[in-house]
Amino acid sequence: MAMQHASDWDRDAALTAARILLEIKAVNFRPEEPYTFTSGWKSPVYIDCRKIIYFPRARTKICDLAVEKIGRHVGYETIEVVAGGETAGIPFAAWIAERMATPMAYVRKKPKGFGRGAQIEGDVPEGKNTLLVEDLTTDGGSKIRFAQALRDAGATCDHTFVVFYYGVFPGSFETMKTMGLNLHHLCTWWDVLEVCRERPYFAEGALKEVRKFLEDPVAWSRTHGGIGSVEEARAIRDGAEKG
Repeated sequence: MAMQHASDWDRDAALTAARILLEIKAVNFRPEEPYTFTSGWKSPVYIDCRKIIYFPRARTKICDLAVEKIGRHVGYETIEVVAGGETAGIPFAAWIAERMATPMAYVRKKPKGFGRGAQIEGDVPEGKNTLLVEDLTTDGGSKIRFAQALRDAGATCDHTFVVFYYGVFPGSFETMKTMGLNLHHLCTWWDVLEVCRERPYFAEGALKEVRKFLEDPVAWSRTHGGIGSVEEARAIRDGAEKG
């Protein structure tokens, strides 16, 4: 068998992850009653990656793919600590750290206690190349906050990994790039839709509405009562942090 190029492997990994998420019913399509994210975006689709923890074979495969992806795109000996974001990122960080034979910590959403490590549990990875792990990301807001907490505690945090990246909301990659944070993920909604062509997991009407959303998520959100710009999402996020 000929050796795959990295892009071939990434594609196969993305479709495998998407098939697993569909099989365990972590994928939810609800165009008639859209979901509202904490950022204010409206969406006809929702992914519950926390369901993965219940299924041993699914989580084993997902974490094996995650470690291979990290090795290929970050390095096999580059990461010194794996840190999970509270709460959904903690189990994935633990499984990935175990496979990579690294120390593991987790980052709280809000500080508890005092000092540089007020948000860090386990131990403060000061001066260590730290991989931030969460289950998913929509617009990247929580990744930025968690990464900043790690940096404030003295860690080097240049990379973050998620199982699922929505891949549609504007500004997420750019915002993370601006602060020097590289996002790595297994699959997106586009991969889910591709797998849905293989088997009829959802009605064609629902799939058609989801395609409309993916092609123009900002307009879809605005039309269905959600926010319609990156600036609005940023204002909501800033307000929540101040509150």
